[in-house]
Amino acid sequence: MNTSFSHPDRNLALELVRATEAAAIRALPYIGRGDKNAADGAAVDAMRQFLGTVNFQGTIVIGEGEKDKAPMLFNGEVVGNGSGPECDIAVDPIDGTSLTAAGRGHAISMLGVADRGTMLDASSVFYMEKLVSNADAIGVLDLGQSLSDNIRELAKAKKKPVSEIKVAILDRPRHQDAIEEIRSAGAHTRLILDGDVAAGINAAREDNRIDLCYGTGGSPEGVAVTCAIKALGGFIQGRLVPGTDEERERGTAAGLKFDYVYSADELVASDNTFFVATGVTDGELVKGVRHDGRWLRTESLIFRSRSGTVRRVSSDYLAERWLD
Repeated sequence: MNTSFSHPDRNLALELVRATEAAAIRALPYIGRGDKNAADGAAVDAMRQFLGTVNFQGTIVIGEGEKDKAPMLFNGEVVGNGSGPECDIAVDPIDGTSLTAAGRGHAISMLGVADRGTMLDASSVFYMEKLVSNADAIGVLDLGQSLSDNIRELAKAKKKPVSEIKVAILDRPRHQDAIEEIRSAGAHTRLILDGDVAAGINAAREDNRIDLCYGTGGSPEGVAVTCAIKALGGFIQGRLVPGTDEERERGTAAGLKFDYVYSADELVASDNTFFVATGVTDGELVKGVRHDGRWLRTESLIFRSRSGTVRRVSSDYLAERWLD
């Protein structure tokens, strides 16, 4: 075997970022227009077009859904130009379609990549309980203990009082008890409207004000964000939350475990992951795409776990080449 083509290489992310940039740019006309499906459709089309030019053989493990529901970037679709390494792909052309439609912040376009066969396929179970933090949390936090205990243990590990701990959590009725527990423990909540991928990455960064990201959100997003967490040397655990008996049966048939805490290495087994995110709307993670005169400007982050690198990339595109 030619080993140079057995794993994703360091140049791959610089090709992949073109796909997230394209998705963000195509979503630009729909920001604040109230039509999340139109925004998502434009981003999906753009991302798929660019992925077709990339030197890899990618299988989408986490995509837009099954083929009969989403004609582009569905689970199981093969993308790339057919040469280069075989990879598992996690895609979300817009994480935060509702945010985009409303013109709110923190929407991103993102891609996660790992060696073929290393991403957990959790597509049969929609929800996952997730706990994310930075390296201070390794060996300290555990979904098997209470949220308040996790907060107290994290405060000790970070050597600061509980009153300075800030927890990002989706503002959903299902989280009302957790929100009250966070506040009763003496910590602060940072309620997010949508898009827990960006919140998870922020929690894993050393230079962010968020200490912990907790909550039940999409299972696919939990697997995808693990690609970034590994590059940051951070902490993530997940536990699948089936909504119905039928969903539990589907998950069991797919080999998934319930009442079980998945570690980062079980969510993504590869030690060579990539994660690329481009801003659609402004957020703490990246700035949103914007139209300045003759130029379209994007900001992206590129993570790679094997080298432990994070790159921030700013790109300018002539608007006349992109906008009708």
